[in-house]
Amino acid sequence: MGTFNVQIAIGDQRRERWTPLDAMVDTGASISSAPASILRELGVKPLLKQSFKFGQGEVRRMDVGQTWMRVEGREVITLVLFNEEGSSPLLGALALEGVFMGVDPLAKRLVPMNGLMM
Repeated sequence: MGTFNVQIAIGDQRRERWTPLDAMVDTGASISSAPASILRELGVKPLLKQSFKFGQGEVRRMDVGQTWMRVEGREVITLVLFNEEGSSPLLGALALEGVFMGVDPLAKRLVPMNGLMM
């Protein structure tokens, strides 16, 4: 599947301040990520350290927090990875599922999805 970017916003815990970001849609990423400085500026605190395997095969333990995210006008509390400075923000699978959005890879856009209870 080709990659594409969408506009998202990461909010503080009270949903009072939002930082807009251009994020790459990455359904292969467990959770969304943003540069750590953006998350800290919003007051997001790390909750835990988790190991992540990157595309190059490298495994790193990194901080994970939880905060609000806005995608296509829908808001959800989701886990976020405190990524390195200069890294591109990613919109991962957990946030996409949380806002009930899927990926149309041909049109390179997000589409509303029904929730599944199978």
